[in-house]
Amino acid sequence: MIMYKNIRDLREDSDITQAQMAKMLNCSQQVYSNYELGQRDIPTSILIKLAEIHNVSVDYILGLTTKKDRLPE
Repeated sequence: MIMYKNIRDLREDSDITQAQMAKMLNCSQQVYSNYELGQRDIPTSILIKLAEIHNVSVDYILGLTTKKDRLPE
């Protein structure tokens, strides 16, 4: 699924390790790795946090749009 590739690509583009991302999300590196591999469902709260960290829309992470920009608040 595109969502898992997107979160990996966003992390790698930001030069953030899985361990660093896991710390930002308050989870273990293994749990975060499972998110990227699609072996674990990503909770809504984590999706929102990922969007905030990478300054992209949740729709982008989910693969619903190719536009990275978040909507203005």
